[in-house]
Amino acid sequence: MKSGIVAVVGRANAGKSTLINVLVGEKVAIVSPKPQTTRERILGVLTREDYQIVFEDTPGIYKASSLLNERMQRSTELATKDVDLILFVLDAHDSLKDEDVAALKRYATGKLPLILALSKTDIMPKERIPELVKSFDGISGITKIISLSARRGKNIKKLVDELVKLLPEGEKIYGDDVISDRSERYMIAEIMREKMLLKYDKEIPHGVAVVINTFEKQKNGVYDVNLDIVCEKQNHKAIIIGKQGQALKEVSSFARQGMEKFLGAKVFLTVYVKVKEDWRNDPSRLKEFGYGENEMY
Repeated sequence: MKSGIVAVVGRANAGKSTLINVLVGEKVAIVSPKPQTTRERILGVLTREDYQIVFEDTPGIYKASSLLNERMQRSTELATKDVDLILFVLDAHDSLKDEDVAALKRYATGKLPLILALSKTDIMPKERIPELVKSFDGISGITKIISLSARRGKNIKKLVDELVKLLPEGEKIYGDDVISDRSERYMIAEIMREKMLLKYDKEIPHGVAVVINTFEKQKNGVYDVNLDIVCEKQNHKAIIIGKQGQALKEVSSFARQGMEKFLGAKVFLTVYVKVKEDWRNDPSRLKEFGYGENEMY
């Protein structure tokens, strides 16, 4: 039996969460085309008869601009301290940047096996892939380079096979029925935030927290969900609500559909919008909204 923990790291918006969802076969992390989508370490568990891989999805690597962002970056660094190997995800479609190479070198120390996954290769010319792979020749700490597409399922099995080869022998860390360490309540809040990221532009969705007030399953099987969308400014609140409440109605409907798909049941959703100025730099607010240091690490 092979069993171990894999830290999944990489620059913001490299495709880490999408890849983990595909590997696990279930939605365990929200995804959007915007950076800072993942705020906390989230575990996704892939269990088969002869192996179990525990993936740690981490916040993307980028320059911190608030206390929340600083804690997110610290969370990523800590995720690599007590794992069996590192899966570094790099957006192959995007041009290779100096910060990509610097981040990769920081993790490719040789102390742990490191697989470099070149993601999103389905939307780039195939002839560019060998040239990109060759550009990493000077980094000695890379164990294996695999080009893949999570969206297309390309080389996913190959990636799993390579990960299993590098895992140590050991017992399962989680039971067979566990696919994540996060609760349904947590995922409902994340689904609301995911739809905010997809609906709104610029800084607004990044300055939003979602607080669940009520999450209860009624006798008729319908889930009663009452939540607050917390933003940082009054003008942000006005944009979130929209003219005659239309924008909020649209994003709430979008979120409710996602929640129903996730839960496999009907959802009665009530949403309020509140303002807590500069909450991302307020330690007490961060703790209140579930982003305290203990919660994130």
